[in-house]
Amino acid sequence: MVERTLAILKPDCVRRNLAGQVLARIEKAGFRILGMKLVKLTAETGGGFYAVHRGRPFFNDLVAFMSSGKCVPLALEKENAVADFRTLIGATDPKDAAPGTLRRDFASSKGENIVHGSDSPENGKIEIAFFFAEKELIENS
Repeated sequence: MVERTLAILKPDCVRRNLAGQVLARIEKAGFRILGMKLVKLTAETGGGFYAVHRGRPFFNDLVAFMSSGKCVPLALEKENAVADFRTLIGATDPKDAAPGTLRRDFASSKGENIVHGSDSPENGKIEIAFFFAEKELIENS
């Protein structure tokens, strides 16, 4: 089934000038980009996006990191987009990620792990709507 998922090229990805390489790998894996923008999250918007993690020990560090620089949110689409993107990015901790995954190849740590990916089709819809109005998403024809 065709699904949508949200990806975010995190501040470490943008700061290290890796966005082009990561985007190329995403496209090579067959994902269609429906929306893309450059944003700078504030502590408030970052905290809103990651509200599901509020109260967890890593929450404040995560919000501080995500608001530390520019990010590139992407609305992606393909068959089995969520599972396929999670496979492409690899485990949260790059040392646990499989060879050839984005995090294994580019991430420097569990906290600065280069990219976010939705964890379910339902959250993909919610997360895409956080960054994109439906009219901003361009269907490929």
